[in-house]
Amino acid sequence: MSAPVPRGDELVRVLATLSNPHRLRVVAALTRGGRNYVSRLARELEISRALLQVHLKKLEAAGLVSSRLELSKDGKAMKFYEVNAFAVELTPQNVATAVDTLSRDGDPPGTDRGGSEDSRRSGERNTKDGGAGGNGTADGDTEGQGAPS
Repeated sequence: MSAPVPRGDELVRVLATLSNPHRLRVVAALTRGGRNYVSRLARELEISRALLQVHLKKLEAAGLVSSRLELSKDGKAMKFYEVNAFAVELTPQNVATAVDTLSRDGDPPGTDRGGSEDSRRSGERNTKDGGAGGNGTADGDTEGQGAPS
């Protein structure tokens, strides 16, 4: 059974998160050794706790690891992390499927940008020819609009 095809933004988030070698090492260490707390994991990976915290937060935000605060026998708060089960099957077809669900320009997925197809194409042309504010004519001529010579 293959993994479900992730939505575009989810795929981007997971791939971007795993593109860092430190985060790959964190996932590997937690996979091999099981749940662990920050100080021990930092020693095992030979990186600072502060740097490890940064990477753990990014992994947690992407849903790849989870954390739980526990009290030790001597009353110290210890944050334990563990890997969440995940699978991403990266194939050209899955990438093409995921692309169809990507948000554009920071819009949340599913945002209707409104307007007809023709008006959207016109907006794209305006953006290319001088910005959405319409600073240029249809052929990109900006003469007489204060452009430096």
